[in-house]
Amino acid sequence: MTGGRKKLSVVVAAFNEEGNLPTLYDRLRKLDWEGLDLEAEYIFVDDHSTDRTPEILAGFATAGPSVKVIRFSKNFGSHKAFAAGLENCSGDAAVILAADLQDPPETIPLLVEKWRAGSRIVWAVRGSREGESSLTKALSRLYYELMRRYAEVRPPPKGADFLLVDRIVVEQLRAAPEKHTSLISLIQWMGFEQDEITYDKEARLSGRSKWTVGKKIKLAVDSFVSFSYGPVRMASFCGLTFAISGFLYAAVIVLSAIFLGRDVQGWSSLMCVLLIVSGVQLIMLGILGEYLWRTFDESRGRPRFIIEKRINF
Repeated sequence: MTGGRKKLSVVVAAFNEEGNLPTLYDRLRKLDWEGLDLEAEYIFVDDHSTDRTPEILAGFATAGPSVKVIRFSKNFGSHKAFAAGLENCSGDAAVILAADLQDPPETIPLLVEKWRAGSRIVWAVRGSREGESSLTKALSRLYYELMRRYAEVRPPPKGADFLLVDRIVVEQLRAAPEKHTSLISLIQWMGFEQDEITYDKEARLSGRSKWTVGKKIKLAVDSFVSFSYGPVRMASFCGLTFAISGFLYAAVIVLSAIFLGRDVQGWSSLMCVLLIVSGVQLIMLGILGEYLWRTFDESRGRPRFIIEKRINF
């Protein structure tokens, strides 16, 4: 540290963000760090970009040791990138934000104010979301509502992925090296004294979002498998419901044949029931498989990410 000041690490995850990084870095440097009485450390994690991102970040690193760069050996995902940055930061607190400039860095002083008031975790909660479709917003609300209702965490209704964490939280994250999880949900699950601010999420300055539908689905599955027994409970409930329905249907057929003399018919209905039940059984096996595969993958002990290059560490 310099002059006894505390240090704040700003962890930025970037994947093919050559159009946004220069503006982001410029806005970060223009923050009044002297007025905040903080020493700034910038950690950029390159999630194996294929554009000019590596060259741009290497250029930033020439400014001095306060700018550090990590490059992954392949694309591991933004949550792994944030985890790598937090594991390698040295600040008394750390802020994580994406490089797409949807999270304005000018919000950082508000996060710092809450942190200095005693909060270990400070969430930047979305007030409005510019540049996103109604479908994206609706699916996001559905995801967070399901997480709040059925998982062991309670994220803000509109979500939050821009936040500040204290050093004690960083150390606890290092002690929980889970691979298939949501880093944001893991931080929420940890507890600690938490607070929040509200900000407006801006539209991307440049380029297209790398947060594809497939990545969103994987995050949703990881979140529920890691922090909820709801899917397994649902599978058990479906099995019980179908079993009871089957017994009732069989009783109706037997009683109708005995007392009403009706013939036992209905191949079409039998096929429908068979297909529905078989489909539900396969869904149940798939749910159990998601849990089992993640357990197996964790047991193999493979690293969450592999760092190909470090600069200024």
